[in-house]
Amino acid sequence: MVERISMISKWLVSGMALSLVSTSAIAAGDSSAKSGGLPQLDISTWPSQLFWLMVTFLIGYVIISRLVTPSISSVLENRSNKISSDIESAKEAQQKAKDVFNAYEASLSDARSQAANAAATAIAEAKADTVSREAAINKKIVASTKKAEAKLAEMKNEALSSLEDLAVETSQQIISQLTPIKATKAVIKKHVKIHAKLQS
Repeated sequence: MVERISMISKWLVSGMALSLVSTSAIAAGDSSAKSGGLPQLDISTWPSQLFWLMVTFLIGYVIISRLVTPSISSVLENRSNKISSDIESAKEAQQKAKDVFNAYEASLSDARSQAANAAATAIAEAKADTVSREAAINKKIVASTKKAEAKLAEMKNEALSSLEDLAVETSQQIISQLTPIKATKAVIKKHVKIHAKLQS
């Protein structure tokens, strides 16, 4: 406030000095100004002009300092408050966005881990199922092989017995046709078995 008053007084002093200089120059240079010139250049009216200048200046200063400056200050303060609140809102929105992004990343990571666990479980179950099926298939193959081997052995025994009977009959017929000896089936069968053992 003191600085403003000193500034105003400086302006008034400089204005008065400028007016005095210009008026003295006009009075010295032109004598016709006394007869009928501009009234504001008449030195006799300067005190009243300075008085009303000061009154007008003070009224304008009071109006500006009491009415205009507070409204401008309030506008600036409101604008500053609005900017501050907008900045705070932006920071809160940014923090919320970060929180949402972090939550999304966490849920995505959980989903990936769950998918990986599910895939690993499915693979393990598939492997176990494959192993069990392979074991069942191998068991069936072994059983089928044993059955086939038993059937082949049975067929082999049947074929050998039929061959043995055929050999006995053929030998008996050959002996009866070539020699007068009558050999029995039991004797011929005994010799055929001995010969089969020797061949095997």
